[in-house]
Amino acid sequence: MGNVKYILCLALFFYVGNRYCLGQGVTNVQYNAIYSGVPWFDDHGNIVNAHGANIIKENGRFYLIGECHSDTNNAFTAFNCYSSADLYNWKFENQVLKIQQDGILGPNRVGERVKVMKCPLTGEFILFMHADNLGYKDPYIAYAISATITGDYTLMGPLLFNGKPIKKWDMGTFQDGDGSGYVLIHGGNIFKLANDYHSVTEQVLKDMTPESESPAVFKANNTYFWLASSRTSWERNDNFYFTANSLKGPWISRGYFAPDKKLTWDSQTTFVLPLPGIKKDTTYMFMGDRWSYPRQGSAATYVWQPLKVSESSIAIPQFIDAWKLNLSTAQWGTDKFENKAIVYAGKKQISYQGKWDGPGKNDAVEVMNVSAAEGAQMNINFTGSQIKLYGYNSLNGGYAKVDLLDKNKKIIATATIDFYSKNPNTGIKYVSPILVKSAYTLIIKVLGAHSQWSNKAHTIFGSTGDQVAITKVAIIN
Repeated sequence: MGNVKYILCLALFFYVGNRYCLGQGVTNVQYNAIYSGVPWFDDHGNIVNAHGANIIKENGRFYLIGECHSDTNNAFTAFNCYSSADLYNWKFENQVLKIQQDGILGPNRVGERVKVMKCPLTGEFILFMHADNLGYKDPYIAYAISATITGDYTLMGPLLFNGKPIKKWDMGTFQDGDGSGYVLIHGGNIFKLANDYHSVTEQVLKDMTPESESPAVFKANNTYFWLASSRTSWERNDNFYFTANSLKGPWISRGYFAPDKKLTWDSQTTFVLPLPGIKKDTTYMFMGDRWSYPRQGSAATYVWQPLKVSESSIAIPQFIDAWKLNLSTAQWGTDKFENKAIVYAGKKQISYQGKWDGPGKNDAVEVMNVSAAEGAQMNINFTGSQIKLYGYNSLNGGYAKVDLLDKNKKIIATATIDFYSKNPNTGIKYVSPILVKSAYTLIIKVLGAHSQWSNKAHTIFGSTGDQVAITKVAIIN
């Protein structure tokens, strides 16, 4: 995508899906909180597309580097880099590593779980990843290097241990306080990197938790915490954690860090970001992915939550839709809005096309309107500076396209929303960027499609239907 100029009111097409540029109604600050489970728009008005990621801070700015997905298949396209001063608003920087002509990241290959660390010895930025074929039968842990965090990175090839490639897949990284770098591998494996981070010198831990994936490690209060998920493909599950006083162990199983059967608030662990304040306080931010195969590019979202950390335990006891962080003090709090809420059908601001049911109840959850009819459409006309959409997520939840139009009926933002959850729940589904107060229209269109896939064993995962269920709309004046 490169250096694309920000042109107001024009729809731009990039090679990964349809993306729109935000129009004249958008202010310089697009968001004022961290939102989970909703699409985020970057400074160009495109969906932030950086999954399986980590965040690294450099020169006072945060850099998010993750997988760039399409909506057509799981083949590697690129790793995207975004930057932010506040963790709320993200600027697109670069596709730091693109598809190669051939080799382990060539056409019809997989590139996942990208993580970046800065090597204290050389000052280089080292990007680690899992590379594979589309059948996940040719795995490598590989690395690339760059003199700057925003790239372009040069692919160096497989990471070697005793002269041989590490033929594994799900991975993470951890950098200890003394500058030592480690690569974490699914199943409970830790490899220590050489001083230049270009190779492995020893295996620190072997097969500590064999049936796990998506590993992440952080250190707090002289305790190491290992987070991971069970192996259920892109399906969400109850993620768990271990603790130890040394990376070599012994590691103690501590159970789940989110309530049982909440499926880690519909996410999978990818990273934990320590956010130290000017004093001794530190907030530890859990970073998870809410996958949505096959529409990973347009519908997969992020779950970022503050972790409750004690000497030997961590927890995300409740899901927080929106929260604010004071980067100076490392103190955080929930976000409260003054808003006008439309909570039932029949308001003059709402009109419908196609078949909709409601208002009524669905599985004992109050809903505003429900439809599974392809092409059914709900139009919400409002005047304000921001709009939020709440919905009911269920086993038969499907996809909806959401378009935000200005007063001239031009699209200024578009996103795909996934209403599927194995654990039925209600929650926020869409948050517009902050707008210049004016007249707008939000259009919700049922796509007649849903998230579903199979793993290598041909087990079917995902939704069973196309239902879109709206519970509330909140308008910020």
